[in-house]
Amino acid sequence: MELTIHNTFLPADNPEVSLTFWRDTMGFEVRNDVGYGDMRWITVGPPGQPQTSIVLHPPAVDPALTDDEKRVIAELMAKGSYASIVLSSPNVDEAFETVQKNGADVVQEPIDQPYGLRDCAFRDPAGNMVRINQAV
Repeated sequence: MELTIHNTFLPADNPEVSLTFWRDTMGFEVRNDVGYGDMRWITVGPPGQPQTSIVLHPPAVDPALTDDEKRVIAELMAKGSYASIVLSSPNVDEAFETVQKNGADVVQEPIDQPYGLRDCAFRDPAGNMVRINQAV
């Protein structure tokens, strides 16, 4: 069996600000931008990799969520502990320099991890943790 990760989802409480981050700071291309009422889903992905995308979506829109659950999601997003994604790069230091220069919120500068990775971390405007790693 062969499977490919096609889409993953990250919450975006301010779609325009998130779009600016993923397009202008991270260098991703916009693949789709869908509005529905006052909500907006934006699909972005790395250039040259059309098979892999991130869908930036409104948080807590599931009608099955209670008001308490929506409040908890908003609180976790504000703390930056609700959602995350791990990207890879053949040169994490170069990626860090570029993303930092473009104004991202740095969480961790590149360091060698004991489990065989060099990685760094940022937060996107919605508080999502964005890690970039490189095998060493």
